[in-house]
Amino acid sequence: MKKTDLVTREGYKKLKQELDFLWKERRPEITKIVSWAASLGDRSENADYTYNKRILREIDRRVRYLRKRLEILRVIDYNPQQDGKVFFGAWVDIENENGDTLTFRIVGPDEIYGRKDYISIDSPMARALIKKEVDDEASVPTPEGVKLWYVNAIRYQQDEL
Repeated sequence: MKKTDLVTREGYKKLKQELDFLWKERRPEITKIVSWAASLGDRSENADYTYNKRILREIDRRVRYLRKRLEILRVIDYNPQQDGKVFFGAWVDIENENGDTLTFRIVGPDEIYGRKDYISIDSPMARALIKKEVDDEASVPTPEGVKLWYVNAIRYQQDEL
């Protein structure tokens, strides 16, 4: 499944900060260590060299990914016309018939890592909730069958420009 190329302004800033940190701080730091380790001689048995060279490759891989991704991502800002309905960037409170509740924000696929309260716009839950209003019912396909969730609240966090 192709990833959606949408991101909140907050998410874009975090990805940009990660790129800047990796490129301007972390990579030069690791490059110094690799250079120092290489100057010690035999690289084949040099654990510092081998380990930090691997870290450098991982940093370079992530930097390439972030540069490509930031070029194509579309920042979606809050629009007052969204009020009352679930759209990209919304915080949603939902409840099922058992009384279980969930609260999460619908964001781009690049923003969900490390966050338990964010879900991707590409997820079945988010797709089922788009354009729903408070008290609407959403049918969410799951491996165990279709589950019903009710929308209790919708709110938007206005990102700072």
